[in-house]
Amino acid sequence: MINPSRRLDHLTTSVFSEMAERKREKINQGNDMIDLSIGSPDQPPPLIVRKHFSNEVLQDHSYQYAINSTQAFNEAVVYFYRERYDVEIEPRDVLQLMGSQDGLAHIALAYLDEGDVIIVPDPGYPIYSACAHIAGAELYYVSLTEENQFMPDLEAIPAEIRDRAKLMITNYPGNPTAALATKSYLEKLVQFGINHNILILHDFAYSELIFDNKKPLSIFSVPNARKTAIEFNSLSKSFNMAGARIGYVIGEPNFLKPLAVLKSHLDYGVFLPVQHAAVEALTGDFTFLEEHCQTYQQRRNVFINELKEIGWSVRQPDGGMFVWAKVPSHHTSMSFSLAALEAGVVVTPGNAFGNAGEGYVRIALVQDEEKLREAAQRLREIL
Repeated sequence: MINPSRRLDHLTTSVFSEMAERKREKINQGNDMIDLSIGSPDQPPPLIVRKHFSNEVLQDHSYQYAINSTQAFNEAVVYFYRERYDVEIEPRDVLQLMGSQDGLAHIALAYLDEGDVIIVPDPGYPIYSACAHIAGAELYYVSLTEENQFMPDLEAIPAEIRDRAKLMITNYPGNPTAALATKSYLEKLVQFGINHNILILHDFAYSELIFDNKKPLSIFSVPNARKTAIEFNSLSKSFNMAGARIGYVIGEPNFLKPLAVLKSHLDYGVFLPVQHAAVEALTGDFTFLEEHCQTYQQRRNVFINELKEIGWSVRQPDGGMFVWAKVPSHHTSMSFSLAALEAGVVVTPGNAFGNAGEGYVRIALVQDEEKLREAAQRLREIL
């Protein structure tokens, strides 16, 4: 027998796989399931973006290797950051990705050797820890709790870890926590990175899904962030282009270069029609973004209110497309998720995102309001 690499030992997705298999069984048995487990947008991109893409795929020249991003794409990101976040960057500060997950999956390989440390949130999006396992690096988990507003206590990180760490991942609006960082916290984070020579990786993929008239905060809105941070973003959630696989990371070119070198050996760039469609999205009418955000905010309001009506009071998310809900005390994350499955609702147990996620479930707002109301009513019987 030829054994696979030992680095795969830590990449098991047992919780996700178990839930997916149980969902398939239910569907095969003829059960009607409302799937709120995966953060995949249920709506299409703007019509003008789809039309632009459809035109581009008919062009004879569209099927060459892209190799790198087009200049137009980099300039579109510059425009988008200026108009949406009041942040000034240059085209050379942009590295195109096949979705932000592409960059997050490979950043540890670009920066970490065996024995190096990366600081990651717990609970956190699974790729944050998986990237370290792939690179053979060490993980240090910082717990995110409601008591600390789901922001790491930087002072509680041991001095030995601060000295050894090369990277630290943060994510606001958060997945799975649906929390926002404050300007003062981002300032502390930037200073922490400068003081300890740590590259801060800010995952900003939900930047356009921020509720209650709050403004999105790029980490580059903080003075001196360029000295210690890079920021990942994507068109997946902002423009419903998840399947098109296009995103980017911005920062000082010297910080981006290691990832660029690695990617030059891994792929031949994003399909050119997708790049052109992305330019249309990033430089187009931002009315779509306002309406898109309002859709998710209204879904949040409807769902949270419906849960209150059935006697389940959960934390109202500040942004993103998830509800991070504390389960009733007689349940664990998994027991609640399995009971919800029996009731016809698919959610993700919180321990799938780390040990600190135990006692929670993540519920994705990826169905229309009627379906969300129905999901809440189905959950009534398991509370």
